[in-house]
Amino acid sequence: MKVLIIEDERQLSDSIKTYLERQHYLCEQAFDFDDAMMKVGVYGYDCILLDLMLPGGNGLEILGSIRRKQNGVGVIIISAKDSLDDRLRGLEIGADDYLPKPFALPELAMRVYALIRRKEFSASNVIHSGNIEINLLEKTVSVGKTQLELTRSEYELLLFFISNRDRIISKAAIAEHLTGEMADMLDSYDFIYSHIKNLKSKLAKEGVRDVIKTVYGTGYKWKEP
Repeated sequence: MKVLIIEDERQLSDSIKTYLERQHYLCEQAFDFDDAMMKVGVYGYDCILLDLMLPGGNGLEILGSIRRKQNGVGVIIISAKDSLDDRLRGLEIGADDYLPKPFALPELAMRVYALIRRKEFSASNVIHSGNIEINLLEKTVSVGKTQLELTRSEYELLLFFISNRDRIISKAAIAEHLTGEMADMLDSYDFIYSHIKNLKSKLAKEGVRDVIKTVYGTGYKWKEP
């Protein structure tokens, strides 16, 4: 799951990034208005943490731009501006949550988790695809009674496929999901082939076969087992 932290206080941004990465999120940062606008316009995210007071502009303008493009990404406003007007304006434009500074990092992490769960998995802590069970809170994957030992990338890849059931996902989209903005600097998608091959092998070992379909010249598609 990928999170964009739009926060000009670098120490706070770094603290959030470090904490969320320990929770297995892929985090990217933007420290000013222009960089934030570029990233929300080019890259996809599962959640955006948005400060309102930014060098070069107001965070509410970024939020407005996101919603005008019909982008349904979850947005949590994190700001020292705690007036009722700011909070109502943010929620009116389309923010999903508002967390005033200062806040505890564990609370922020739970808000991020709850928002992503609500947006993508119908508020459930456990999702299923056939006899595959994914516990989002514990970050475990089981087939029947057997728990799979997946790497972080394999786990994220499996979640990405299942949350996009029956959609064709391009190799570029997979690369961006797994590596963030670093995807623009990749010379090839060989690492994707490797992760998919390993994930297929681990699933097949437990009897789950032919769920990741190759759509030649386009990408991949998850087929419910």
